[in-house]
Amino acid sequence: MIVATTAGKVQGVERGGVLQFRAVPFARAERFRPPEPVEPWAGVREATRFGPMAPQNKAPLESMIGGQDVPGEEDCLVLNVFTPALDDGARPVMVWVHGGGFVSGSGHVPWYDGSNLVRGGDVVVVSINYRLGALGFLELGHLDAALAGSGANGLRDQIAALRWVQDNVAAFGGDPGNVTIFGESAGAMSIGALLAVPEATGLFHKAILQSGAASNVQRPDIAAWVTGEFLDAMRLSPGSPGGLEGLLGLPVDEVLRVQGVVETEILRGEAPVVRAAGGILAFQPTVDGSLLDGHPLTGIRAGSAAGKPLVIGTNADEWNLFHLRIRQTGPLDEARARRRLGTVVGEDRVSDVLDAYRAARPTADVDGLVCAVMTDRVFRVPAIRLAEAQLPHAPRVSMYRWDLGSTAFGGLLGACHAVEVPFVLGNLSRTGVDVLIGGLDEGAHAISATSVLAWTKVARTGDPGHEGLSWPAYDLATRSTVVLDRSPTNVDDPDGELRRLWDEIDGSERPDGATPAAPGVPGAV
Repeated sequence: MIVATTAGKVQGVERGGVLQFRAVPFARAERFRPPEPVEPWAGVREATRFGPMAPQNKAPLESMIGGQDVPGEEDCLVLNVFTPALDDGARPVMVWVHGGGFVSGSGHVPWYDGSNLVRGGDVVVVSINYRLGALGFLELGHLDAALAGSGANGLRDQIAALRWVQDNVAAFGGDPGNVTIFGESAGAMSIGALLAVPEATGLFHKAILQSGAASNVQRPDIAAWVTGEFLDAMRLSPGSPGGLEGLLGLPVDEVLRVQGVVETEILRGEAPVVRAAGGILAFQPTVDGSLLDGHPLTGIRAGSAAGKPLVIGTNADEWNLFHLRIRQTGPLDEARARRRLGTVVGEDRVSDVLDAYRAARPTADVDGLVCAVMTDRVFRVPAIRLAEAQLPHAPRVSMYRWDLGSTAFGGLLGACHAVEVPFVLGNLSRTGVDVLIGGLDEGAHAISATSVLAWTKVARTGDPGHEGLSWPAYDLATRSTVVLDRSPTNVDDPDGELRRLWDEIDGSERPDGATPAAPGVPGAV
């Protein structure tokens, strides 16, 4: 079971009828530099073990799902291929981009194993790594022109992986002319950015975005501020002895330590620039003037992703996962909730927002109202904005809401962030699923099978609907949304009154070409 790639031959392994080629190098990169072609090798390279992953700090969710079980290495640009056969089958290709807030995760997480998609849909699945945190998204070009674009190198890694797919996937039984890129959270946010990147044109043909859209990019001024905070935490300045040189030579463990300091400071939300932005992720793709020359939504509205069918969706209770620790310390009071929401919607709109959400969620407590607002602000509204932007340019846009929730932690999670991932990849038996979900019944297994068929049908045709799942296209007249639960349903314009409120808060009716503020994932209340 040997395949010849453009860099050399690789030896894979068979597991349950699926051929797997693990940790295949697709690029190499020096610190803060763009990726380059991998050095060719002689002989046959063993591709039977996963790893390495990108350097990262410990993350609770990643640890729970088994995603941090190998050492992190800067030489981490590898991918994994799952295929049913090494033939000329020209199967649809699905490229998975993992999430993790741009600071954690890897392509080899057990939840992301592509085997069940391969078995259920006769597709080829590729899962990839990309550089994370400061090593993938710290912008240094304003300090040294030689490092221009370092704030988007994680995206460049993803593009390098997509180029590898174009050059090599036919040898693994896949069709390079039919590539669907799909991902969750930061993975979906990356895809949203790639939809506007000229360098990614032609490298993929369809996209599925789970709990992430095209609104998570860093403005140059905020990226410069984050870099300043990073250097301050190292007690360095660009002009000091050993300034940037010290950063280039810093041990990776120290990079991660300083990265954690900066993330904590930003999560507190006390700095004026953070409050003005309504909360930001410390590390996310920077609008650098080269790879990204503007906000992705602007490009998408102008047709940068023309011809690409999209599936876009969010979970009903995304923010419950981020709010769980706060809930467990005791309920929020109204004053604290108002302070937090003021940084998100503006202090003059807090009462309007709370009144609207109380009317729409009459049984919710204060914590529940905060979670509902944040779910919409950070996830659902950006998904709608992306759908609106792409509608004039795509043969089809499909929208979903994932409603099947967790019973773990006393039911406090609901249909929280990441809960859909093992369902749509068919991996309900994997490590940590029972911990997050809290139990699986026949209906849960049924919607997993239905979702696997839908996701692989997108890869084949661009349309997720199939014999067992009615899924009308999204449009501005009906805003039809499939609700994925034990018994899927179709709903027109779910929570339409709240959507219209956000249109008003964003300062326009949609779609009108304006670019709303790009929310991050703010810290806890």
